[in-house]
Amino acid sequence: MTDCCTASQCDRTPPSRAVCPRNGRAYSTVARRTVLHHVRTPWRRSLPNQAYYFCNDPACDVVYFGADQSLLTRDDLRTDVGQKSQAADRAICYCFDVSAADLQSTESHARSRAFVIEQTRAAACDCEVRNPSGRCCLKDFPHSL
Repeated sequence: MTDCCTASQCDRTPPSRAVCPRNGRAYSTVARRTVLHHVRTPWRRSLPNQAYYFCNDPACDVVYFGADQSLLTRDDLRTDVGQKSQAADRAICYCFDVSAADLQSTESHARSRAFVIEQTRAAACDCEVRNPSGRCCLKDFPHSL
């Protein structure tokens, strides 16, 4: 009997980017752990141990897609995805509860951003799990008002 999975096949690192099956654009990987924390009732579905990718296109209903082409849409999540929304109350920072509405004045924008930077430097954030993208929210802050 032969082993169907040779060492070179099993040790392959998945590509860091893959194309969303719905919109045809390339997106970056996200940890399976992140997906598990955002999907609604993860114990009721099969979430294979594979590469997952985060689609941040607001026009696309897909949030996560797997290397096997499986799709998880907005309806499959228990978390609203701020990156896919234009709502005034959309989340900007999931770790420290900053919404787009909190950034309406120059002062609150500067204070909240400085706070998040300080906490990030102190390793007090948990973006990999809390943010649906699995990445630091600082890139989601608007550059100016």
